[in-house]
Amino acid sequence: MSDATDDEVERIREQKREELLNQAEGGTESGGETPTEPVHVESEDHFERLIAEHDTVLVDYYADWCGPCRMLEPTVEEIAAEGHAVVAKVDIDVHQRLAQRAGVRGVPTLKLFSGGQEAKQWVGVKDKGTLVSGIQQLA
Repeated sequence: MSDATDDEVERIREQKREELLNQAEGGTESGGETPTEPVHVESEDHFERLIAEHDTVLVDYYADWCGPCRMLEPTVEEIAAEGHAVVAKVDIDVHQRLAQRAGVRGVPTLKLFSGGQEAKQWVGVKDKGTLVSGIQQLA
Protein backbone atom coordinates (compact mmCIF):
# COMPACT_ATOMS: atom_id res chain seq x y z
CA MET A 1 0.00 0.00 0.00
CA SER A 2 2.87 2.35 0.74
CA ASP A 3 4.33 1.83 -2.75
CA ALA A 4 0.97 2.69 -4.31
CA THR A 5 0.74 5.84 -2.18
CA ASP A 6 4.31 6.83 -3.08
CA ASP A 7 3.54 6.29 -6.78
CA GLU A 8 0.40 8.43 -6.52
CA VAL A 9 2.28 11.23 -4.73
CA GLU A 10 4.99 11.15 -7.39
CA ARG A 11 2.37 11.24 -10.16
CA ILE A 12 0.68 14.26 -8.59
CA ARG A 13 4.03 15.97 -8.03
CA GLU A 14 4.98 15.44 -11.69
CA GLN A 15 1.60 16.79 -12.82
CA LYS A 16 2.12 19.92 -10.71
CA ARG A 17 5.63 20.38 -12.13
CA GLU A 18 4.24 20.26 -15.65
CA GLU A 19 1.51 22.78 -14.76
CA LEU A 20 4.06 25.16 -13.26
CA LEU A 21 6.37 24.84 -16.24
CA ASN A 22 3.44 25.51 -18.58
CA GLN A 23 2.55 28.61 -16.55
CA ALA A 24 6.15 29.81 -16.75
CA GLU A 25 6.22 29.32 -20.51
CA GLY A 26 2.94 31.22 -20.74
CA GLY A 27 4.56 34.37 -19.40
CA THR A 28 3.44 34.34 -15.75
CA GLU A 29 7.03 34.68 -14.51
CA SER A 30 6.80 38.44 -14.45
CA GLY A 31 6.76 38.46 -10.69
CA GLY A 32 3.45 40.30 -10.61
CA GLU A 33 1.42 37.25 -9.67
CA THR A 34 1.85 35.29 -6.46
CA PRO A 35 1.34 31.56 -7.00
CA THR A 36 -1.38 30.15 -4.74
CA GLU A 37 0.34 26.77 -4.44
CA PRO A 38 3.87 25.89 -3.39
CA VAL A 39 6.33 26.00 -6.30
CA HIS A 40 8.62 22.98 -6.50
CA VAL A 41 12.09 24.21 -7.42
CA GLU A 42 13.38 22.44 -10.53
CA SER A 43 16.92 23.83 -10.77
CA GLU A 44 19.32 26.35 -9.32
CA ASP A 45 18.34 28.81 -12.06
CA HIS A 46 14.65 28.31 -11.25
CA PHE A 47 15.41 28.98 -7.57
CA GLU A 48 17.30 32.17 -8.39
CA ARG A 49 14.47 33.41 -10.63
CA LEU A 50 11.87 32.83 -7.91
CA ILE A 51 13.92 34.76 -5.35
CA ALA A 52 14.64 37.60 -7.79
CA GLU A 53 11.15 37.95 -9.26
CA HIS A 54 9.07 37.98 -6.09
CA ASP A 55 9.26 40.39 -3.16
CA THR A 56 8.71 37.80 -0.43
CA VAL A 57 9.59 34.13 -0.80
CA LEU A 58 9.35 31.45 1.88
CA VAL A 59 11.68 28.58 0.96
CA ASP A 60 10.90 25.18 2.46
CA TYR A 61 13.93 22.89 2.37
CA TYR A 62 12.49 19.40 2.87
CA ALA A 63 12.94 15.69 2.22
CA ASP A 64 10.29 13.14 1.31
CA TRP A 65 11.53 10.77 4.05
CA CYS A 66 11.24 13.48 6.75
CA GLY A 67 8.22 13.10 9.08
CA PRO A 68 8.36 16.68 10.41
CA CYS A 69 8.51 17.94 6.80
CA ARG A 70 5.26 16.11 6.05
CA MET A 71 3.73 17.63 9.20
CA LEU A 72 4.69 21.11 7.96
CA GLU A 73 3.30 20.57 4.44
CA PRO A 74 -0.30 21.70 5.16
CA THR A 75 0.98 24.86 6.83
CA VAL A 76 3.12 25.97 3.89
CA GLU A 77 0.29 25.10 1.51
CA GLU A 78 -2.05 27.39 3.50
CA ILE A 79 0.50 30.20 3.47
CA ALA A 80 0.80 29.89 -0.31
CA ALA A 81 -2.97 29.66 -0.80
CA GLU A 82 -3.57 32.77 1.29
CA GLY A 83 -0.98 34.73 -0.70
CA HIS A 84 1.18 35.69 2.29
CA ALA A 85 4.31 34.86 0.25
CA VAL A 86 5.50 32.76 -2.65
CA VAL A 87 6.33 29.35 -1.21
CA ALA A 88 9.25 27.56 -2.88
CA LYS A 89 9.89 23.91 -2.03
CA VAL A 90 13.44 22.59 -2.34
CA ASP A 91 13.87 18.80 -2.09
CA ILE A 92 17.28 18.50 -0.43
CA ASP A 93 17.86 15.03 -1.87
CA VAL A 94 17.31 16.24 -5.44
CA HIS A 95 18.99 19.63 -5.01
CA GLN A 96 21.87 18.86 -2.68
CA ARG A 97 23.99 21.76 -3.97
CA LEU A 98 21.23 24.28 -3.27
CA ALA A 99 20.76 22.91 0.24
CA GLN A 100 24.50 22.89 0.88
CA ARG A 101 24.90 26.43 -0.46
CA ALA A 102 22.07 27.56 1.85
CA GLY A 103 23.77 25.95 4.86
CA VAL A 104 20.88 23.55 5.51
CA ARG A 105 21.94 21.13 8.23
CA GLY A 106 18.54 19.72 9.16
CA VAL A 107 15.05 19.50 7.74
CA PRO A 108 12.68 21.08 7.66
CA THR A 109 14.50 24.37 7.30
CA LEU A 110 12.54 27.44 6.24
CA LYS A 111 14.21 30.56 4.92
CA LEU A 112 12.39 33.79 4.26
CA PHE A 113 13.70 36.02 1.47
CA SER A 114 12.74 39.65 1.01
CA GLY A 115 13.92 41.69 -1.96
CA GLY A 116 16.22 38.85 -3.01
CA GLN A 117 18.00 38.71 0.35
CA GLU A 118 17.64 36.17 3.16
CA ALA A 119 15.80 37.84 6.06
CA LYS A 120 14.88 35.02 8.46
CA GLN A 121 15.40 31.33 9.08
CA TRP A 122 13.55 28.69 11.08
CA VAL A 123 14.62 25.10 11.65
CA GLY A 124 12.04 22.48 12.55
CA VAL A 125 8.27 22.52 12.43
CA LYS A 126 6.82 25.97 13.11
CA ASP A 127 3.20 26.96 13.51
CA LYS A 128 1.47 29.04 10.87
CA GLY A 129 1.24 32.10 13.16
CA THR A 130 5.01 32.21 13.62
CA LEU A 131 5.67 32.02 9.90
CA VAL A 132 2.97 34.53 8.91
CA SER A 133 4.18 36.94 11.60
CA GLY A 134 7.72 36.71 10.19
CA ILE A 135 6.40 37.39 6.70
CA GLN A 136 4.28 40.33 7.85
CA GLN A 137 7.24 41.92 9.65
CA LEU A 138 8.88 42.32 6.24
CA ALA A 139 5.88 44.09 4.71
